[in-house]
Order: sequence, then C-alpha cells, then structure tokens
Amino acid sequence: MIQWRKSSHSQGGQGECVEVSTNTVDTLIRDSKNPDGPRLSLSHTGLTALLHQIKAGDLDLS
Repeated sequence: MIQWRKSSHSQGGQGECVEVSTNTVDTLIRDSKNPDGPRLSLSHTGLTALLHQIKAGDLDLS
C-alpha cells in the first residue's frame, strides 16, 4: 500500500494540493484532488533536478 503525504506548502489557497510518496527507488507525485488520476514517477536524482528547475524559474509559463 502506498502511503501518501500532502505537501506542507499546499495548505490554504484554492485546494491546489500535491501529494508525494517515496520509497528507496523513486518518488511518486499526484494531485490530491484526483487521487486515482495520473502520477508522476521520478528517481530521487530526477526529483532533485526538477525542484532545482522550478526554484530557478526555468519552468515558468509566463
């Protein structure tokens, strides 16, 4: 059974919540409003790279 944890940054707002589940191999990410929907699976290295890009603003759509 997968144990999901809601991001501490997801409190309040418009219900835009992200949940994560980690194990020794990868990290799963899903939208808490759609728990049966698609999931993103990233290696720990891939997650680190994604977070770095987000923090650097490399993925901003504006």
